[in-house]
Amino acid sequence: MTGFKLIAKNKRAYFEYEISDTVEAGIALKGTEVKSIRDGKVTLGEGWVSIDEDSQVYLKQVHISHYTFGNINNHAEDRPRKLLLKKKEIIRLQNQVHAKGYSLIPLKVYLKGQYVKVQLGLGKGKKSHDKRATAKERDANRDIERALKR
Repeated sequence: MTGFKLIAKNKRAYFEYEISDTVEAGIALKGTEVKSIRDGKVTLGEGWVSIDEDSQVYLKQVHISHYTFGNINNHAEDRPRKLLLKKKEIIRLQNQVHAKGYSLIPLKVYLKGQYVKVQLGLGKGKKSHDKRATAKERDANRDIERALKR
């Protein structure tokens, strides 16, 4: 991809959820939010996505800090932001979320050309024993990499 620049990644989402599908969406932002995102001041840790009755998709609890050189018209940091998806994608995601018990989680925020995009993951929550298995696997891979370096 030309002009691809990763701004923020939600590492916790891969630990908490088993991600089965990903979708790219645009975000409806204000000017100071775009400038703040370009500076890398985004936190996805507590973020989640909701779909309301009117088939509108919103990104919630994602923190975008105030723009340093902004004025009194700076944006609210934790406001819900509308996501831009095609109607067919929204319906497909809505069906999977309601029928199969999946959740929509923001995974990455990045710049694609001049546009700010968010990658959404369709995932199911992991049980505690699954999380322990993931941690064991990660530690084993780390030990193997260390052994190979020597």
